[in-house]
Amino acid sequence: MFRNLLFILVEVSLLHLCGCSNETSDNGPTPPAGNTANTSVIYEANPKLFARSNALNAIEGRLDDILDLGADILWLMPIYEQGSLNAIGSPYCVRDYQTVNPEYGTLEDLRSLVSTAHGKGMKVILDWVANHTSWDNDWISEHKEWYTQDAGGNIISPEGMGWDDVADLNFNNRELRQAMTDAMLYWVREADVDGFRCDYAEGVPLDFWKEAISALRGEKPDLLMLAEGGESNLYTAGFDLVYGWGFASGLEQLFQGKTSASELYATHLDEYRGVPDGKWRMRYSTNHDLASTASPISTYGSKEAALAAFTIATMLPGVPMVYSSQEIGYSSALSFFNYNIMDWNAEPEYQTAYRKILAAYKATDQLRGGTLKSYSMTDAMSFCYQSPDGGILLVIVSLSDQPMSVKTPMERVGETLTDLIDGSTVTLPSVLDLDPYEYLILKK
Repeated sequence: MFRNLLFILVEVSLLHLCGCSNETSDNGPTPPAGNTANTSVIYEANPKLFARSNALNAIEGRLDDILDLGADILWLMPIYEQGSLNAIGSPYCVRDYQTVNPEYGTLEDLRSLVSTAHGKGMKVILDWVANHTSWDNDWISEHKEWYTQDAGGNIISPEGMGWDDVADLNFNNRELRQAMTDAMLYWVREADVDGFRCDYAEGVPLDFWKEAISALRGEKPDLLMLAEGGESNLYTAGFDLVYGWGFASGLEQLFQGKTSASELYATHLDEYRGVPDGKWRMRYSTNHDLASTASPISTYGSKEAALAAFTIATMLPGVPMVYSSQEIGYSSALSFFNYNIMDWNAEPEYQTAYRKILAAYKATDQLRGGTLKSYSMTDAMSFCYQSPDGGILLVIVSLSDQPMSVKTPMERVGETLTDLIDGSTVTLPSVLDLDPYEYLILKK
């Protein structure tokens, strides 16, 4: 699904808006002609935002809208039967790995959702929780040895995490490893799912992931594996995608005035060091964890700022992700432990803005396979891709809630480009006037 991206990771040059130059230098070889980036977009669907019953059917009914938004990978948050003993409502507290949560629907409903998605050219991945189970999971009574125990032989929660609602699994036990792998294989075989997003992947031994992913790809070779984690050694275990926690945190701090665009770009480069060709970081401006604390609108300061942040996350190298609710500009925190049914018809213009950003992303894979450079500006973030045939993709994003002027990169002044958001033709002046949180995605 993902094609190799050979891009140049160049260091950020120090630049002030009033300086005589705002260009960085190219280092390293030029990417080969025809090299491309990916065009995939992930949509994280929280069933508790779609319906209080039969949520899988409700999600299936919205597949055309999700596809129209630009997503082609549907990530379903945990759909399994939840535990009740010591539980707090978390879907990551799994009672039975091989049973659909009856509040969401049935196995047949899941099969229908996956089949319909496949018919639309979409993939479906399930959220997998390998580190722990609920306290009323049958494994507790049937296989106590599969769990981590204290000196007194008592099963314990994951140490140091504060997750008292779940019991920690012991991956030193070979039988547990096989049972966990078999449970994952069940969904590939029974529902034809296309992969897994693996919760707290770094809480599980790396060699287990190697074994499990090998077995899964023996069943379905093109399986997509996404790790919630940050370490690059997860790629060596077989994961295609790994979170970019540092970038997401830096993006928030950028819009809160706690860091600079140059520092965020440096974080981006750091996260890609050690990432093999053809592997990616997932880029996002919010997810279910972040949204449970604050909505993107609150985090970034306004609806316009949230769109500007999403533009940066989308247009830098990576695989962008949309969390269900951000496209309608939901303004409050959303605990994923509770049902919060969304009005998906709200804010049509805001949804259109998300569609246009993702359409620009999908339309520029050839250019995003080119050489990447960053321009450091005051109160703006800007970067540019240049393909070997002279094609240009220039992204400029205002970080200010006030109108502002920025110097156009000197090498770009006078060039005529197409604005991929509104379709207009722009001949770049030496100074650009930007509205608050305005974003430009310009293509030549």
